[in-house]
This record gives sequence, C-alpha cells and structure tokens, in this order.
Amino acid sequence: MPASPSGVQPDSIGALLASKEIVIVCGSGGVGKTTAAAAAAAMAAVRLGGKVLVLTVDPARRLAAALGLEGFGNVETRVVPEAFEQAGARPRGELWAAMLDTKQSWDDLVRRHAPDRATAARILANPLYQNISGKFVQSHDYIAMERLYEIHSEGNFDLIVVDTPPTRNAVDFIEAPQRMAEFFSSRLLRMLIAPYRSRVVNVASRPFYQIADRVLGSQFLEDIAEFFVLFQTMYAGFVERARAVERVLRDRRTTFVVVSTLEAAPVREAEFFLEVLTAKRFHLGALVLNKVLPDYLLDEDAEKRAATLSDEASKLSRSEGLGELLDVDHEQLARVLAEVGDNFRNVAVVARREATLRQHLERRPDVVAAAPEFDTDIHDLPGLLRLGERIWG
Repeated sequence: MPASPSGVQPDSIGALLASKEIVIVCGSGGVGKTTAAAAAAAMAAVRLGGKVLVLTVDPARRLAAALGLEGFGNVETRVVPEAFEQAGARPRGELWAAMLDTKQSWDDLVRRHAPDRATAARILANPLYQNISGKFVQSHDYIAMERLYEIHSEGNFDLIVVDTPPTRNAVDFIEAPQRMAEFFSSRLLRMLIAPYRSRVVNVASRPFYQIADRVLGSQFLEDIAEFFVLFQTMYAGFVERARAVERVLRDRRTTFVVVSTLEAAPVREAEFFLEVLTAKRFHLGALVLNKVLPDYLLDEDAEKRAATLSDEASKLSRSEGLGELLDVDHEQLARVLAEVGDNFRNVAVVARREATLRQHLERRPDVVAAAPEFDTDIHDLPGLLRLGERIWG
C-alpha cells in the first residue's frame, strides 16, 4: 500500500488512509459510523491495494450483513473477490472483516498472560470468571484494545479500520487499558482479596465481611477473591500491554476519524469527542459528515425561484398549455406548485443551519468529507462503495 510523502498534509480521506496503518472510527449511535468505517475500508482495498481489515467492536451485527458475511467473529474473514465483481469493482487489494468475540478474546488473553498453564486453567475454571468474562466492567472496551494491538502486532494487514462503540463508549475504548490497570491496584481489590490471602481480617474491615458473608455467602466471596488473586498474577502483563497499546494509539501511523450527521444531538457528541481527542493529543485525521443536504439548497437564486412558485402559484398554474400538458386542473396545479416552493424554502432553512454547523466543525480536523443521504439504505457492498466514492475525495 503506498504511503503519503513525509511531511505532506493529507487533503482527502484517501490520502489519509494511504499514510496510516490504524484508523479508529468514532461517532454517536445512528450517524452511520459502522457503514462509514466499512465503506472506507472497502475503498482502501479497491484504490490503495494491500490487505485491509475492518474490525468492529460494536455489538450490533450490521457490518456482517453489509459485507455479505455470515457468522464471522474473532477470526478475520476475507470478503470474496466475487462480491467486488458483482459490485462492478476490481480491487487492487483484499478486504477482510472481523467482529470482536469478547469471551473468546478474554480466554485467549488469560492463556497469553497467565504465568503458567495451571494458573490459566484455574482462572478459566473459576465460576466468577465464567459468568462475567463477557460482562466484566470495562471488559468489552479493554479486550477490544487487546485485540487491536494483537492484530496490528502480527503485521498481517497493511491497514486496520476499527469501528468503535458509540461516542462516549469510544472514550471508554481509549481509556480502558489505563482504567483496568488502575483497578488491579485499587484499594477495593485489596479489600476483596485480603481475607483469601491471609485469612486474617482486621477490626476495621470485619463488619464489611460479616455483612457480605450474610448477603452474598462465603463461597461467593471466596470465588471473587480467588478470581482476583489469580488475575493479579497477570497484573504485570496488563500494565505492560496497556502501555504498549497507548504507544500504538499515539503512534504517527494511527489516526482517528469522527463521523456525525449535522443534527443537533450528534453534533454535540462530535464536538465532545473532538475536544477529547484534542485534549489527549491523539491524531485527529478526519471528520466525516453523513446524510448532508445537497449544496443546491444554499443557492440564493434557487430559493428566489422557489419563492416565486409559492407566491405566484395561481398565476403560474394558468400558463398556456401547462395544465393541459400535465393533465391537471389549474387549482390543483396551483396547490402543487405552492407546496413545492414552500418545501424547498423550508428545507433550505435546514440546509443553511447545517452549513453553519459544518463551518464550526471544520476548524479542527485535517480532512473533512461529506456524503448525502442516499435514497435507499446501504446494506451491501455496492452501497458501501457508493458511499466510499463520496467520502474518498
């Protein structure tokens, strides 16, 4: 896959992706973030070549349907060349897809970081681990970072496009390794495992355990304690990996892309995430504005003509031969012309509001791309490529 010349600022999504190895796509729910991530990856495979992976950590399985894949998960699966042929495209490279399987990824992580096979087996057999490994606080976000780091380290792909959970959860996605490391050194964790380690409970903590024993049961507390005692044997591995992940996220080969529509709530979410990325000094590569109204709605001459349609509908409806040509009476034609003019003017008001919001958002990222709202939902590879063409630049 070609890379942009050193020191040259990318001026399009295509140029941005050509210069990066990891692209993390963020945005609030319902703005087309998953679709935009898949569209960018599909276009990269077509235009740039190499091996491109789109990795979704969003629990929704919309991406599988859009790519024509069934039941794909942790194992990267190639989108067959025939799918591109049917879409009228001849890719220079390969498109692959994977979806995070939280439970499987945790099991793999335990086997990787446990000090020995016996400890790994005890963790995997622990009832608490079996019940909560897929629901553990921050488990989904943390394991997503682990999986991204693992795939990138293996070096099998030239470009990895990551579809994250909705915006505020995406902040958790970024911060998960640090929070996980902090939890394993927390006071709460020390209190939980202290009686299991020493069987000695000091006077201050005895009431806590007496109440906990009555409410939860001593066996449950022992399962918790054993789980965290065993997990602490992997603490060094967690901390080391968290630091490595942080380095990857801040590497010059990694960039973030924020996706939003120009509606009020998504714009607030986009502004929030743009601020977070800026404050944390991550590379903000692009802003993709989805479902944007067309530019012709901002044309003052067009709006004047729409006003003429509204204000002079009765007169225009009586233009020579127009009613007969359309086979409608003058009154009906006048109502239609007035409604067309009014609708155009109303939508133009929204378009001007969008343009103002767009100017505000465009101040921060290197690249801004916009795509219209398509007539039909994007649910297949041809649709992804149509969207990709519009944002590629």
